[in-house]
Amino acid sequence: MYPEYLVAPMRQELVDAGFQELKTADEVNAVIPSEGTVFVVVNSVCGCAAANARPAAKFAVQNGKKPTKLVTVFAGMEKEAVDQARSLMLPFPPSSPSMALFKDGKLVHMIERHMIEGRPAQMIADNLIAAFDEYC
Repeated sequence: MYPEYLVAPMRQELVDAGFQELKTADEVNAVIPSEGTVFVVVNSVCGCAAANARPAAKFAVQNGKKPTKLVTVFAGMEKEAVDQARSLMLPFPPSSPSMALFKDGKLVHMIERHMIEGRPAQMIADNLIAAFDEYC
């Protein structure tokens, strides 16, 4: 686990954008399998989360259609919640950061770390906006 003081600003960045933090497996199970659309960001301390993933997620949810629920789990912190969220993202292997869109409890769109690293935030946001337009 990372020190909380280190991750607090990274958590807050998504909370300020309207995301709900899920810190337990029970919270994950109560939200992700629900009706409607749920956008999940697996947050991380890495540079690609700061430069690409979080900015892309924030831009995407502020432009165009928006998922019913916006949630986040933090890799390296609440292991139980992250493991449960990742179990719902199978067959994709665990990666952080990553982003997933669920519709009526089914995974319909996934962005893995390798799709985030080295790509501009706007390109990632455009990918998310297209998924939101299709599924939300």
